[in-house]
Order: sequence, then structure tokens, then C-alpha cells
Amino acid sequence: MNDILELTILVSIGAVLLWFGYTLFFNTGIPAWGSSSKGSRKRSEDQDGKRKPGEKQPCPVCSARLEEAELVSSLAFPSINGGKDRLMHIRGCHYCLGGERERICPVCGTYLLDEEILVCRFYERPGRRAHIHVLGCSECKKPRLAQSRYGR
Repeated sequence: MNDILELTILVSIGAVLLWFGYTLFFNTGIPAWGSSSKGSRKRSEDQDGKRKPGEKQPCPVCSARLEEAELVSSLAFPSINGGKDRLMHIRGCHYCLGGERERICPVCGTYLLDEEILVCRFYERPGRRAHIHVLGCSECKKPRLAQSRYGR
């Protein structure tokens, strides 16, 4: 009985030491103190021009700042190769779809008609927010037969 109690105590102490060593070297669990804390890193990143937490997200079509409840009309397709990225079509927000703002392709700069869309890559990142990379509009992503060697 005494051996089991000693073994339980040693295993508990070992588990606590493993947790402490992991948090010491990988900076998880216990927040760092001093100037290298996570809060001070976030403040320095905000001054570099990156989006601040809680700031309104822009619409990729008309660049209108959207409130948290406002959504962008989009359609995400399933992944073809089983990876983390998917193809996505974006139509726009209610401002640009309603005609209040001009719809402009961020890649080629042309004005979009009502039926034209943005073609994007949608990246799902575990533990972080999803990322969208705009490839172009339905006009600039159209096959260019005039520029190919088989076109006229």
C-alpha cells in the first residue's frame, strides 16, 4: 500500500514538472511577463498598419467597412484535392449589391456588373480566422483566346 502511494506521488510530481517545462519553453498556459508579453506584441503589430482586433472587416468588392452582423454574399466549393484551401465565389455585400457603392475588382480595377463575381481561394486555418485570397473577377479570370497561340 505504501509503494502505491509513493508511486502516485512521484507520477504526479513528474506530470507537474513536464507541464512546467512545456510552458516554460513553448510559452503556453502561463502568460509571459515583461516587454515580450503577448499584449505588447499585439500593440506593436497594430502600429505596423495591420488590422486591429475588433475593427470592422472590409467588403472585398466595394471596400465598405461591415459591421459584425453584416455578411458578404459568397459561395464556397468543396476542396478538390482534400487540402485546406477551397475555391470561392464572392458577389459582394448588401451595399454594393444594392447599388449604393460601386463594385470594383481589386485585381484588375474594372467595374463589375451585377452578374460578375470575384474568384477567390478560401484558406481554413485551425485555431485562427479563415483567410481569403482574391484571384480576380470573372472577366480577368476568363480564358484569353486572343492571347493564346491557338486563338485569332
